[in-house]
Amino acid sequence: MGALRRAALALAALLGVSLAVLEVHVGTSLVFSVEGQQAVLPAWYTSHSQNKPYVSWMLNKNPGPFQILSYLGGKVKVEETDLKPRIGFLYDIFTHDIFTHNISVFINATREQDSGQYMCSVNVEDDTIRLDKNIGVINLTVLVPPAAPTCQLHGNAVVGANVTLICSSKKGKPSPMYQWQREPPTLQVFFPPAQDRARGTLKLTNLTLEMSGVYVCRAENQAGSKNCSIVLEVHSTSTKAVIAAAVLGSLGALATIIFFAQKVVGYRRKKRDSQEEGANEIKEDAVAPKTPSWARRPASDTMSKTSTLSSIAGTRQPYGARAPSDTASILTTTGSYRGPPPRGGGRPPNLSPPAVNGTPRRRQDPAAAPMGSLPPSSLARAGAVPVMVPAQSRAGSLV
Repeated sequence: MGALRRAALALAALLGVSLAVLEVHVGTSLVFSVEGQQAVLPAWYTSHSQNKPYVSWMLNKNPGPFQILSYLGGKVKVEETDLKPRIGFLYDIFTHDIFTHNISVFINATREQDSGQYMCSVNVEDDTIRLDKNIGVINLTVLVPPAAPTCQLHGNAVVGANVTLICSSKKGKPSPMYQWQREPPTLQVFFPPAQDRARGTLKLTNLTLEMSGVYVCRAENQAGSKNCSIVLEVHSTSTKAVIAAAVLGSLGALATIIFFAQKVVGYRRKKRDSQEEGANEIKEDAVAPKTPSWARRPASDTMSKTSTLSSIAGTRQPYGARAPSDTASILTTTGSYRGPPPRGGGRPPNLSPPAVNGTPRRRQDPAAAPMGSLPPSSLARAGAVPVMVPAQSRAGSLV
């Protein structure tokens, strides 16, 4: 077989015609794989040369293409990349002294970041190379199934209200589409405009009690699907409103009780304080004590009395005789006048104190002692007028 092939090539060389030109072929330019599964990039090359080829696989990603796998001099080399433990040639390039020309590669346990553009180039010694014919390009897309979605209810599920059911998945390549449906016994499938498949929303308007049930959302793409569900319970009245009303009613009743309790306590305290103040308070409407008529006389009367007394006291008496003015000329501080001693023939009591060193001691009126004990403020309120009574010498002259 090999001899026949070499003979055909020699004949073609003699005729000046090339039977084959080095060229790389790919089985498909687009390869899809589900995350976690194996991906195969099919490729092979044609050449009339039996020399060992140089094969190189590269991944074209930012910031630029880099080599991931190569075959040179009969040896396979895997570069230090994330693909190293998961990539390799699908077939042995050289077996039983024959080159298979199949340079396909496999990638195990694919990941989302494995997606990209893969390029394969082949060079063979003593073979004709045309521009861009020795390079093959395959685009790999790793699909990611949707993550388990979450279902949410936005709105207050009461009769006559509107609510929105929302379904969303945080992962998925390509972006998943969403489908809502109501589970048996009342099976119901929804369509636009009530349902938005791209956003995963379902709008339910004018709720009724019959719309209560289990609603299921399915997130799906080419890689798979996942579901979530939510229970919709439509109430005739808002439970939250009832609870809020009960709480507000309780708070209002408590505030009313506290208010009236404070009023009662304040009333009792005020009544007690008023009673205590009434017991200790001096009545302003009490009748003041009457002022004696003599206290209301003008000051001229008092002065005339004083002058009269002074004139009486100025009369000289014989030595040894008792001056009648000793008792008759005493004017009390309240303005009263004490007349002469009684003339019943009896001898008046000797009220003159004994003399000291030839000078008679001034006699004190026993009736004036109680008046002197009163404070000046009390005498002023009673209408008393202060009067200076002149002292009298032994000879009867005023001092």
